[in-house]
Amino acid sequence: MDFTRCSGVLLHPTSLPGPHGIGDLGSQAYRWIDWLSAAGCKLWQVLPLGPTGYGDSPYQCFSAFAGNPLLISPDLLIKEGFLDEQDLPTGAGLSNKRVDYGTVIPRKLELLRRVFARFTAPPGSRSGALKGLRTAFDSFRTENASWLNDYALFRAIKQAQGGGSWISWPEALRRREPSALAEARETLAGLMSRFSFEQFVFFHQWLRLKTYAHDKGIRIIGDVPIFVAHDSVDVWAHPDLFLLAQDGRPAVLAGVPPDYFSPTGQLWGNPLYRWSTLEDSGYAWWQNRLRSALRLVDIVRLDHFRGFAGCWEVPGDALSAEKGRWVPGPGADFFNVLEKNLGDLPFIAEDLGEITPDVIELRDRFGFPGMKVLQFAFSDPGNPFLPHNYERNCVVYTGTHDNDTARGWYESASEQEREFALSYLGVISRSGRRFAEALIRAAWSSVATFALAPMQDLLGLGSEARMNYPSRLGGNWTWRMAGNALSDDLQMRLKDLNSLYHR
Repeated sequence: MDFTRCSGVLLHPTSLPGPHGIGDLGSQAYRWIDWLSAAGCKLWQVLPLGPTGYGDSPYQCFSAFAGNPLLISPDLLIKEGFLDEQDLPTGAGLSNKRVDYGTVIPRKLELLRRVFARFTAPPGSRSGALKGLRTAFDSFRTENASWLNDYALFRAIKQAQGGGSWISWPEALRRREPSALAEARETLAGLMSRFSFEQFVFFHQWLRLKTYAHDKGIRIIGDVPIFVAHDSVDVWAHPDLFLLAQDGRPAVLAGVPPDYFSPTGQLWGNPLYRWSTLEDSGYAWWQNRLRSALRLVDIVRLDHFRGFAGCWEVPGDALSAEKGRWVPGPGADFFNVLEKNLGDLPFIAEDLGEITPDVIELRDRFGFPGMKVLQFAFSDPGNPFLPHNYERNCVVYTGTHDNDTARGWYESASEQEREFALSYLGVISRSGRRFAEALIRAAWSSVATFALAPMQDLLGLGSEARMNYPSRLGGNWTWRMAGNALSDDLQMRLKDLNSLYHR
């Protein structure tokens, strides 16, 4: 894929401001696109958009195909006649500063239950806006049946079983015995329909927003994690595609050995793929997954790209990722099949971590741009993350969702790193905010095809605005942008950078 030189900002929709406790796809998302376009940016990068499960992480979703109903905008539901103003919950508890998932989730799901109740009400009692939706909903279910039917059944059973992991369900459901599934479809038909309807509304709102972004000259970079959550419909419905033990638990787990982020490595807990079975089917499941992703976004960041060359396999009962082994991934055959069936592959390879020559060879064979993260750069002049060492076909970031903010990094860096960084960037001031501005300028001025920064860095925020601590359980994914953050001054400064460095 031959990308054109441009720039953008990393900001997950949950971080948008608004009155409903979590960022969503409503007016603030449209305002964000307007602001980004007026600043001369052409890219908006988001995290995975799926329905979050354990730890509220977008990298641990109940489905690799579905959308997150928490992103559905109540204001758009009111505007389109799905809800009335009085349906919105009142009272304290909704924060504008952080996402309090414990408060947001039940409130948002209650709103969606009300919408569905009105949608399924007798025709005479429906509002005019809802009367014409039945045909559109039926078409959506038909067009997405390959993943939606299993997803709706999975979510309905999960709710009926008290929300527990599928591994704790009755054996007949856990093993997907046909008679048990038939009974569940019959008894849970209404619940299945509701979960399908939530997806219908999510896709409706997101695809409309995507069209608006295109009209404003903005392309969306999405994120496809290589692995899926064990407690997901993907593993439950397709156990033959994963390395599972007899009881359905992962026989081996995904992770990475000790690295920059954690001295004991990262044990992600995801099951590994049975690549030989996937290969026998022509990687059909992956083809479907990426087709679905490219319906929602324009460019895909392949998270943990190195896993396609080889991945770190840890025993299923391990408590950390320190002891494991490298096992081969599908390699070039996988991407040859994708290219043959999907055409041009608009992929960015997340090639961070322990990168070996086979990973670089695989990336370069298909021309995928890799990632350069400036926070990793300031050790010595030969560091490959320093801009003077870049080739054009790469994507530079000041930091990612897994890093501290630029200001936070600077304020906690060693004296040696800090002095090298200030000298390299030509910064006299020792202000963390000024350092963040200089880091963005270094990214924008580099030869990298794409230059991106998290919104937190554009705002000059410190560690309190960090999105994720990879080795920390809980308390992640909660940061929200202030309602007055999208200032004219910041927009003009960003526009000047884009003009100056031809982005």
